[in-house]
Amino acid sequence: MSGPRRKRLLLTGVLGGVLLLAVGCENPRIEEVGDVDYDPRKAPFEGDDSGGLFGGGIPLLGGPDARPSDGGGIGVNAFLWRASLDTVSFMPLSSADPFGGVIITDWYSPLETPSERFKMTVYILDRRLRADGVKVSVFRQRLAAGDRWVDGDVGDGTATELENAILTRARELRANAVPE
Repeated sequence: MSGPRRKRLLLTGVLGGVLLLAVGCENPRIEEVGDVDYDPRKAPFEGDDSGGLFGGGIPLLGGPDARPSDGGGIGVNAFLWRASLDTVSFMPLSSADPFGGVIITDWYSPLETPSERFKMTVYILDRRLRADGVKVSVFRQRLAAGDRWVDGDVGDGTATELENAILTRARELRANAVPE
């Protein structure tokens, strides 16, 4: 085998091994939003020992012992997280990151006005249930000539109304939570 070809094969093998190692280190604790059973008495994913490369127990490889000392679970306030999901539940979700506290919806067209569509991004900014712990961004587009979507204005108070709805729902969830 010639020198350059041998180097290329060796490089391909090393890169393939690194790729397999990276895929093997994937965190299996992350679940789809629809699969999470919500219990307000505990943080989602609490008690899940399946983390890590070998199923948990090895701190250097991301097992349960490597979790932060603040109790693990999601990285944001659980009541704000659940309330945000409840509030935007009429829209299809594009992504939801419970550790970063970001919920992004896909475009949604109301049945009453199919020529306009809306999209939201919800940011949960704190682990505490506070009025400034949630921020909502709303985007609106309308259908223009030539079947093109054109950005439109959103009412001044729309984002604030959604933030208030999320906060109200979060307070309800906290009030209805059964103490342990």
